[in-house]
Amino acid sequence: MGIIDVAKTLAQVPTLLALKKGMQPRGLEERDCIGAQVARLAERLPDSPAILFEGRTINWRDFNALANRYADAFRGMGLGRGDTASVFMENRIEFLATVVGLNKLGVTAGLINTNLRGRPLTHCVTVTESTKCIVGAELADALAEVKHELPLEEGRDYLWVPDAGSTQADNWARDLHAVAPAKDPGNPAETADVTLGDNAFYIFTSGTTGLPKAAVLSNRRYLASGTLAHKAGLKCTERDRIYVCLPLYHGTGLMIGMGAAFSSGASVFLRRKFSASNFLKEVRDHQATCFIYIGELCRYLVSTPASPDDHRNPLTRVMGNGLRPDVWPEFKQRFGIKRIAEFYGASEGNVAFANLLNKDCTVGMTSVRHALVRYDIDADEIIRDANGRCIEVTPGEPGLLLGHISPDAVFEGYTNPEATEKKVVRDVFEPGDAWFNSGDLMRQVDAGFTLGYPHYQFVDRIGDTFRWKSENVSTNEVGEIINGFPQIRFSNVYGVAVPGADGRAGMAALTLEEGVTSLDLDAFSAYVNRELPSYARPLFLRIEPEIDVTGTFKMVKGKLREDGYDPARVSDPLFVMKPGSDRYQPLDPEFAAVIARGEAGY
Repeated sequence: MGIIDVAKTLAQVPTLLALKKGMQPRGLEERDCIGAQVARLAERLPDSPAILFEGRTINWRDFNALANRYADAFRGMGLGRGDTASVFMENRIEFLATVVGLNKLGVTAGLINTNLRGRPLTHCVTVTESTKCIVGAELADALAEVKHELPLEEGRDYLWVPDAGSTQADNWARDLHAVAPAKDPGNPAETADVTLGDNAFYIFTSGTTGLPKAAVLSNRRYLASGTLAHKAGLKCTERDRIYVCLPLYHGTGLMIGMGAAFSSGASVFLRRKFSASNFLKEVRDHQATCFIYIGELCRYLVSTPASPDDHRNPLTRVMGNGLRPDVWPEFKQRFGIKRIAEFYGASEGNVAFANLLNKDCTVGMTSVRHALVRYDIDADEIIRDANGRCIEVTPGEPGLLLGHISPDAVFEGYTNPEATEKKVVRDVFEPGDAWFNSGDLMRQVDAGFTLGYPHYQFVDRIGDTFRWKSENVSTNEVGEIINGFPQIRFSNVYGVAVPGADGRAGMAALTLEEGVTSLDLDAFSAYVNRELPSYARPLFLRIEPEIDVTGTFKMVKGKLREDGYDPARVSDPLFVMKPGSDRYQPLDPEFAAVIARGEAGY
């Protein structure tokens, strides 16, 4: 432990003390919300830039006024506190004005993944009991394909928001921008009644079973996350500019990126999607000082051709999750990053970690009571002792992360009570205690001098969920859809490691229907591309004569994961969907070797 390390750590103490004082849980009945926070910014920093997007700049006064006009329009269409409205729109100013406008009225915004189509899309609208669906012109065609399956009235319950180049709404939707300009730009009176305990958002997460689940996010948890990102993560002020290119239907972009901006008054350079080739130029052109990342973006950036002056840019602080140790040092050094505030947390979870001491290769620490317990990955179950209690792992040993559920660490769960209960582990250390099951393996690491707070690293997902392309993929959900193909009798879906790529790619072991001698690759490829979003499509297939199950008829995944897609280990037929292709083809040893070298381009 060096003197410099200790000095750097001690320098963080004032920030941590101030944060601890400011982060004491506020009462759920206290009146405050995101919309009220934006209104305060409009009063404090009216002429300061709020959002820069595709050549447009809007200041905090005008952004607040736009959100207020939307809120007035929503009120006139019957929306009020306690209602839910689905929002299906790409990253842009109108998306943010929409969700802030809804929040000002106490309406919960159900944020739908813009990649969804078909049944998962209809599910997300119906499971939240949305009475309105607000759709961007850029996604109207996708919604038009399924609107006949939704319990919403055409011409009344669909609100259309124009995009660049769009002209007019389809006849089944109302044009929000045809109504909003005439509405009141003043702050709605209803905002004063919205509380911290009111739901702000439903953020969809692929859990361990079924279709996407709607995780509940209250105003209190959103505002607390924004404060953490603002004061202790990015340490930003109204003079900073935050580069946000993550989808805003996700917690990282919405809670950390926009949350920090709403808390501090920093401006945001907003992008629809990430572009590695444009990143550094835009950082310089727009003087971005902060960046919100997921680990895969950092991997893409270090894979771009390097220039000697890459470190000469205004970017100094970044915050995000999933930055793996093999990418961390190169990313930090190449781009001249001074502070990496890696964090860990689930949209629905009650425990989060944050690297507030600027240590390398760690998700940091937490003040919430938690435990890492032993887990049998092959059996897919928690290991308990003779008394039925969970067993904590030793420092350095991977264990399943559990977060203690208490009044100060509430598990807000999902809209589905049954799904919520499935994430709760009871009788962990004491009779009747309750803990949130994160579904993630973590381990304690030595991070040097840490003021007595243990630091941790993320290890992997467990069970029936894996993470690919920054999305959590439910193996059961994918399997159910694959089983809908006429030639498939059973499918067993699991994640496999791909060298050079973050997360795990999907692989499906398939058993064909009796009488089917070979899989119709053309028809099956078309089916998978039509029914599944790109991140959920299995990249590898294995055709098995029978699916291996346990004595309780649970499908066995451990041996399949070990075998992976290695032709040397698997005698069954193997198929692959190569990068840039939309069709499965036989996986030969030559291309398997390319994948193993990390040169396939996934």
